[in-house]
Amino acid sequence: MEDTKSASLAQLMARAQSGDREALHTLLKDIGSFITRSLRRRLSDIRDIQDICQEVLVAVYKSRHTYQPHRPFEPWLFAIVRKVTANHLRHDRKRLAVQIQLDELPELCNQSTSSGELELREALEQLSPAQLEAVALTKLRGLSIDEAARHSGTSVSSLKVRVHRAYQSLKRSLLS
Repeated sequence: MEDTKSASLAQLMARAQSGDREALHTLLKDIGSFITRSLRRRLSDIRDIQDICQEVLVAVYKSRHTYQPHRPFEPWLFAIVRKVTANHLRHDRKRLAVQIQLDELPELCNQSTSSGELELREALEQLSPAQLEAVALTKLRGLSIDEAARHSGTSVSSLKVRVHRAYQSLKRSLLS
């Protein structure tokens, strides 16, 4: 980031720390696109970059009290990005270690399979692994949002975003 932008972000954070909601909103909006670009450069093969970005923004909000205004803003932000990304990747590795990986889904078509079931299966295949897990935990296993967040190793707000995005994706797929 350029020096003037850096100073501007530092000022916004200082104002946000003193309770200025508008400054906090502007700060999160400004760093959101920067975080997404940064994650795309580092993690080009991960489908749920928006989920990681959302988790970073939540972490920035929750840890805003730790920022020291006399210090540069970017190193503080990058530390949060690295920590959240590492946690996300660690969780993915744990989840993948217990899942059976198939090259393709088994064909379950038989005479009793309706076209609606096939459409739902295709729609579910379009979800990211994180979104699929969120739907499975909340709707199939019946866990509360808090329980599902603990089980998946993510924040409640991040899990809510994943479920919402999964619903939107399913809605688009099934209604198109």
